Amino acid sequence: MITKKISFLYFVGFLCFFSLTAQEKKSNKTSNKRSPIFSSVIYRGDDEIYKRNPLKPDEFYSPILQGCYPDPAITRKGEDYYMVCSSFAMFPGVPIFHSKDLVNWTDLGGVLNNVSEFNPHDTGISAGVYAPGITYSPHNDTFYMIVTAFTGNMGNIIVKTKDPKNGWGSPIKLDFNGIDPSIFFDDNGKGYVVHNDAPDKGKELYNGHRVIKVWEYDLDKDQVIPGTDKIIVDGGVDLSKKPIWIEAPHLYKKDNHYYLMCAEGGTGDNHSEVIFISDSPKGPFKPASNNPILTQRYFPKNRPDKVDWAGHADLVLGADNKYYGVFLGIRPNEKDRVNTGRETFILPVDWSGTFPVFENGLIPMEPKLKMPNGVINKTGKEGFLPNGNFTFTENFTSKKLDYRWIGLRGPREHFISIVKKGLQINPFPVNIKELKPTSTLFYRQQHNTFSFETTLDYKPESEKDLAGIVCLQNESFNYVFGVTKKGKDTYVLLERTENGQSEIIASKKIEIMGAMRLQVKAAGDNYQFSYALNSADFENLGTGVSGDILSTNVAGGFTGALVGLYATASNNAILK
Repeated sequence: MITKKISFLYFVGFLCFFSLTAQEKKSNKTSNKRSPIFSSVIYRGDDEIYKRNPLKPDEFYSPILQGCYPDPAITRKGEDYYMVCSSFAMFPGVPIFHSKDLVNWTDLGGVLNNVSEFNPHDTGISAGVYAPGITYSPHNDTFYMIVTAFTGNMGNIIVKTKDPKNGWGSPIKLDFNGIDPSIFFDDNGKGYVVHNDAPDKGKELYNGHRVIKVWEYDLDKDQVIPGTDKIIVDGGVDLSKKPIWIEAPHLYKKDNHYYLMCAEGGTGDNHSEVIFISDSPKGPFKPASNNPILTQRYFPKNRPDKVDWAGHADLVLGADNKYYGVFLGIRPNEKDRVNTGRETFILPVDWSGTFPVFENGLIPMEPKLKMPNGVINKTGKEGFLPNGNFTFTENFTSKKLDYRWIGLRGPREHFISIVKKGLQINPFPVNIKELKPTSTLFYRQQHNTFSFETTLDYKPESEKDLAGIVCLQNESFNYVFGVTKKGKDTYVLLERTENGQSEIIASKKIEIMGAMRLQVKAAGDNYQFSYALNSADFENLGTGVSGDILSTNVAGGFTGALVGLYATASNNAILK
């Protein structure tokens, strides 16, 4: 998962580590009468594609993780499957999921959940950590998660555990450059790390020219073995065609052959998955003649129900002795904008011949799949994550907050409290546009057509106080919809920030007699912000606005849109 921008970040290496600021610590310990209380949230997904494609009893939907869950990697121990994804500057880092059948998944939170060890407090939202790998080694009954961290001078790190449900060890810094690492264990237990890197100095032939390297791994020292590194792929499948961004490598062994699977073409509309074969984990590797084995790049841009950008995949053997591949893809809206971000999809894989091929991965992808034999679809039930169209209701009555609620650049626990009336946010003196941890509890936008509604008990005291909803693509592209003061009067306002330039596009003076409700509704590219006072019906604040700034097409970066419960003691959306 790389572009020119990330390559630049990698070589500059400008990010560094600090502890929590005194302001954060103070906000975590203290509360005041300005703190807003959110007593409920209702998120409703209502995409037309799911209405037109209802499930039969033996079917399930893909993507299996909707919203910004890109760069999936997967492993298996016995009947248990574990999958991780990129999280960038969201906190905790590297979300992890568990399944017994590849259909029904539970959220286990994040692998990197100790802010003293992983602290993306001063990074842009598309930095932090990305492109993790996860591998179980039966030789020492240990799980390994390996990832690149663009924060705190960490670089490539690895963590271990005997049980992913019971937490992970501390990060171990690895002594190699590059990104997208994964670890592989041979039949004899010997370890190897593969990763993307730049060509040797002076040998970069064109923009996007990258290589795949392999290292032998010392399991006792948890470190790559110096001097064992070797370039095993130069450029991609065919260097003469100048392939770009060969990355996300994974090693596998089957029928006494070693297979190297990589993404190629960049994480956009030229994305694909390719495969190589060798008699040794250190090569030489020969590309398959039928590459790519997964892509959506060959089809009309205006095709209906488009899934695009497919690639960055990983394989796992299912309980039915059939292979399955998880990978990222997008579902753009009617204006071909990517607001839900890169999501995690799954397809069965035909590996009956020499090389694996994703079944129906080279034709326009469909939203439904046949379930593996013997599996019952329980998504949205019994604690399993929902998919398709669904309603998520949160009343903040449980002391254990759902893992789908996340922080940005820092833990959610540093600014939230569960109180008798609901969720209290103790506002940081930080606004949403700053490269600092914000006092915002975020939820991923998971549908192109959705509504997000919350009930808010709040009376701002000054122009510096604001609470409400934020729709965010990043710190420079977002909407703020909230309640603040102008002089002695209270206002509800909508602010649009594009490329760091902010403008209040609608506002109205209000009288708050009790709790109020705030709502954002999206129908594709059209977003509407509304409020309701004193149990009245919702009233639109201004007209509908474009969701363009919430798309990666406009804002850039690698994340999907987030919608959050926001409070600040440093509001700069000031009414004139």
